[in-house]
Amino acid sequence: MRKQEIDYVLGKMLDAHKGVSDLNLTVGKPFQVETSGQLSKVDMEPNIEKLSPFQTEIFAMNLINRDRRLTEDLLMKGSCDLAYELPGRARFRVNIFSQKGNYSIVMRKLETKIPTIAEMNLPEAFQKMAQEKNGIILVTGATGSGKSTSLAAVLDKVNDEQSVHVVTLEDPVEFVHPQKKATFNQREMGQDFDVFSNGLRAALRQAPKVILVGEMRDRETVEIGLSAAETGHLVLSTLHTVDAGQTINRIIGMFNTEEEKQIRIRLSDTVRWIACQRLLPKVGGGRVAAFEIMGSNLRVKDTILNGESEGKTFYDIIDQGRPFGMITFDESIVELFKQGLITEDTARAYASNKSAVGRGIDTVKSSRGEKTTDLGKLQVDSDYGRPKRPGW
Repeated sequence: MRKQEIDYVLGKMLDAHKGVSDLNLTVGKPFQVETSGQLSKVDMEPNIEKLSPFQTEIFAMNLINRDRRLTEDLLMKGSCDLAYELPGRARFRVNIFSQKGNYSIVMRKLETKIPTIAEMNLPEAFQKMAQEKNGIILVTGATGSGKSTSLAAVLDKVNDEQSVHVVTLEDPVEFVHPQKKATFNQREMGQDFDVFSNGLRAALRQAPKVILVGEMRDRETVEIGLSAAETGHLVLSTLHTVDAGQTINRIIGMFNTEEEKQIRIRLSDTVRWIACQRLLPKVGGGRVAAFEIMGSNLRVKDTILNGESEGKTFYDIIDQGRPFGMITFDESIVELFKQGLITEDTARAYASNKSAVGRGIDTVKSSRGEKTTDLGKLQVDSDYGRPKRPGW
């Protein structure tokens, strides 16, 4: 299989459905694409009902293109990451992995145009993130929830407004930032550096003001990231966590018990924002993002230092921190329902605090003049007011 054939197949997969986000090649299944969170079959000529182990392996080897590092990663670690470009059409973030002795391939389509904060309708807090001068900003969520896209929008605003040096460490490079007001140097793992910790250590000698780290994968990367934030750099990164509290606990959990107090002190001093994202099914198809955003204030710092307790959880602080630009997932979900972007069933299904979301939905429905309960008209007992029969 030659590159032209690979490109032809990828082109057919992209054209098969609207809004394709991922391409999936798995042994025993046909060519599939993901749209709106659902996998759909792609019709090919000749028709392929089930991909064979040989077909996925040949496809994988052509994507790797004899790269020694990628081949070693695949053989020794069981998976490898790379970038692939379909000229004039799209760029992909590719993961090739072994499963039951066969190779599977998942290709995430990357947007070629960098979206702005306004175009993505991101909360106001993202505007403030782009104005920070130091500290750590973490964007968290499940794989495919749009973390990289949100960070790209923040960096694009920096690029528009600040004449600073920005170094990115990515695996692989997703959004290619043009040279506007800021100066961008984008480095790719495997090609420009070996692991995030070494790339981050080297970045401190490259005189950046802003550093993007693709992911805080291990203790060493976190430790160097904290040092960078403490020495006046703005560090942006991602974690696979579901909310702000879990994000703090995940980082603390990377360190030994005897180091916990010190790491809590360092985190309380350096964390500026934690933004968590979830994608919800959108009315009319597609998906829309809900956010939990926690900024930094005295209550947040104290809770990071001393841990959560009854009445003093991160959820409570965020819930009461709206004037500071904070928002809970539940508030975000109710707002999406108010805008007509998600259904009531979706809102209730994805709620963290179902009673809080239920009250919010009732308030929205009441303001629209809709009934807020399914109960019929209440009636007084039918015997009430009747004259009593003799002997009663």
